[in-house]
Amino acid sequence: MNYKGKKVLLTGHTGFKGSWMTKILLDMGAEVCGYSMESPTEPGLFQLLELYKDVDAVPRDVRDLDMMMSVFAEFQPEIVIHMAAQPIVRESYRNPVYTYETNVMGTVNVLECIRKTESVKSFVNVTTDKVYRNKEWAWGYRENEELNGHDPYSNSKSCSELVTSSYVNSFFGKPEYRQTDDMSASVHDGELQYGIKDGKRMVCVSTCRAGNVIGGGDFATDRILPDCVRAAEKKEPIIIRNPYSIRPYQHVLEPVITYLELADRQLGEPELAGCYNIGPEESDCITTGELADLFCKHWTALSGEQISWINRHDGGPHEASFLKLDCSMIKSVLGWKPTWDIGMAVEKSVEWYYEYKYGRDIRAVTERQIKEFLGKR
Repeated sequence: MNYKGKKVLLTGHTGFKGSWMTKILLDMGAEVCGYSMESPTEPGLFQLLELYKDVDAVPRDVRDLDMMMSVFAEFQPEIVIHMAAQPIVRESYRNPVYTYETNVMGTVNVLECIRKTESVKSFVNVTTDKVYRNKEWAWGYRENEELNGHDPYSNSKSCSELVTSSYVNSFFGKPEYRQTDDMSASVHDGELQYGIKDGKRMVCVSTCRAGNVIGGGDFATDRILPDCVRAAEKKEPIIIRNPYSIRPYQHVLEPVITYLELADRQLGEPELAGCYNIGPEESDCITTGELADLFCKHWTALSGEQISWINRHDGGPHEASFLKLDCSMIKSVLGWKPTWDIGMAVEKSVEWYYEYKYGRDIRAVTERQIKEFLGKR
């Protein structure tokens, strides 16, 4: 990846995944413009890493098209990565209008700004593994399966995928290589042409559908690992609502690094632009109860404190009980593969939270884990 000096506009930069990505981009020498509301949790990883010293932390709403247009016009980004969202399934049941406004119209606004900003050459829209119509079957969903998420969050992300597809079909074209007089030249020889052709913006557009992410710095409610940490700190049993639900859990660095690799690579290889699943190996798709077991194991190993979990369904709204992704396409096209298995993903997550609990230098811990991860790729 080469981000040194590149201008990257990142929506959702104050969130969990956005903070990890912002840290990596800054370390790589990118010029980052963040577009996001304030950190959605207290504490928040964005503040803990003191990223506000290098990236503007002024609150900006993806539903505000005029504001977004002015930021695009001033910053003139080359790469745009869209991660701003209302990401919690249960919150989407409580507030479906806000969820659709943010996740659907937020995507429309980003795409409209790209359509009118000639500097943009590469765009990655981050959605979710939950965009598919979940039929509770035993095999993983592929990128050509039906998009129709069940709950308002999942469905709004399905809509985000469809909006992106419509903009690609209606307003965007893929960059082309400049024609050469050398009849023996390869189709890939010469300089890529961006800008506008036949009324369409020439830009590389991809969407990424990642599995459930875990990792240090997530403090959200209604997410399994933060709930485990909060219970451990209180020395209480962990409450698991759906211990037998199978999910494609993966460390946050798996998708974040992949988004960055794709956004960078498609600049020079526009044929890579497309829709991609990003998830763990099938053997690492485990139940929520098994994930809790791994957390208890690693937390006890570090702290010496015994901790356990209990099964207590609280009668909450519908959530899928079985979900896997087929990641054959990204492996074939990009040569991608997961870096950390689920055991290592949980171990690194617990390590981060344990260091945070005891007031260690969390910025140093985060930097160390990033280096360890990249060193394994």
